[in-house]
Amino acid sequence: MKKLLLIVIIMFMKTSVQAQSAIAYENAYSVYITENLKASKDFYTRWLDFEVVFEATWFVYLQAKDSPAISLAFIDVNHPSTPPAYGAFKKEGSFLTLQVMDAEQVYQKLKTAAAPISYHLKKEDWGQLRFGMTDPNGLYVDIVQQVEPKPGYWDKYMVKDRK
Repeated sequence: MKKLLLIVIIMFMKTSVQAQSAIAYENAYSVYITENLKASKDFYTRWLDFEVVFEATWFVYLQAKDSPAISLAFIDVNHPSTPPAYGAFKKEGSFLTLQVMDAEQVYQKLKTAAAPISYHLKKEDWGQLRFGMTDPNGLYVDIVQQVEPKPGYWDKYMVKDRK
């Protein structure tokens, strides 16, 4: 009986420690500070099949229509909840990748619709079929499909020893 009680206490303590140390995430998404909230919303809803989940005069939260786990948001640069010491996104240091099942199909659809494509469809040696667009904030949107890389391409980039 003492042994059973000890096992129960140890299991309870282990579960309690695990519960305290785990972060219970609900969601994660990028928020881009913008000087033009409407143009940002229009770009993603018109060209990239996002829909508005929440919209206010200062903030818009978007989700991919068929993939609710894919989401992003935009906040007006002048709103008081914008983090201090940050300004609007200025085209540097970041890009957004949207991975799709069929890049050629998406590319053809957008090209036919006269979307503002800034990098045309190309099979890259590292294993992506991709094209790109630039949103109204200057954020490059990389639309990619994972494909087989050129044989040996990654050899020179792999970590050789992880001691």
